[in-house]
Amino acid sequence: MNWRLGCQRFLASPGAAGIMQGMSGLLRGARVYLSGPMDFVASRAAEKKLGWRNRVGDFLRAFGVTVFDPWYKPSVRGLHEYGREDEESVHRIRQRWTFAPGKRGAQARAWCARQFWETLHIDLRMVDTSDFTISYCPTNIYSVGTPHEIIMATLQHKPVLFVSPSVEFPTLHRLREHLRNDPVGRALLEQLEREVPIKENPDGVPSLWYMPLVGGENFFDGFGFAAYRKKFGWNHDIPIDEHERRRKPRRPLLPFLERLDKRLPKKWDDKLERFVPDDDWLLWDIHGGTTSGTK
Repeated sequence: MNWRLGCQRFLASPGAAGIMQGMSGLLRGARVYLSGPMDFVASRAAEKKLGWRNRVGDFLRAFGVTVFDPWYKPSVRGLHEYGREDEESVHRIRQRWTFAPGKRGAQARAWCARQFWETLHIDLRMVDTSDFTISYCPTNIYSVGTPHEIIMATLQHKPVLFVSPSVEFPTLHRLREHLRNDPVGRALLEQLEREVPIKENPDGVPSLWYMPLVGGENFFDGFGFAAYRKKFGWNHDIPIDEHERRRKPRRPLLPFLERLDKRLPKKWDDKLERFVPDDDWLLWDIHGGTTSGTK
């Protein structure tokens, strides 16, 4: 499946026809890259099939946006399956990796780096050709590619819409209660929490490094899928649905994107003490023609 098939899937969805009729807003023709952890998620297969990117992609295509999803990379002319990233390719690289010294170890590590270079290359090219990026960054999931993509977009003065959900472990609390009268089990659980480590973040506060990097007005604590499920035919629950039922987002992303199609957002100016235009939002009006330069 590639991004073209993603478009076809959306066009067949229940809410597509009504939305497409009014598709003439600011987002029409824009390009977005969907950034977020892929490697250390609970299940790569489940994340690819049922993850947040599928729904956000449906939503954005309704406004005429070209969606770059790293699970379904666009085809590259003349380079068949360039940058393909799936369970098989990732497993093959991990099997070859070694810390062994000497020539054989160096050859194996060089091979791994060379193999994954294609994936890194195509993902960063998608960031480079996007107008803005949406990044999902739970503080409990280790990720390296996502910060790289966020930094690259920021250096190019492109907006990064950053989703930092609350991180809570209700099962952990139930397990603690279950082990209340079991000192050995309780000690083992406490040791496990230190080793993992397991750290809750109920308010979804992002890493402090991201705050000046992304900008205060580009942070969200969830997606707000519930309000759009019927319109888009998202009939099957995914883990984020339960999470957002348990803790309703105060600043959800999807309503922001819906407003963005009508007017560009502003940013807060600390010196002027007011909201001012945000010139990082450069959305080309290609369909409207170009402005001739003066000589």
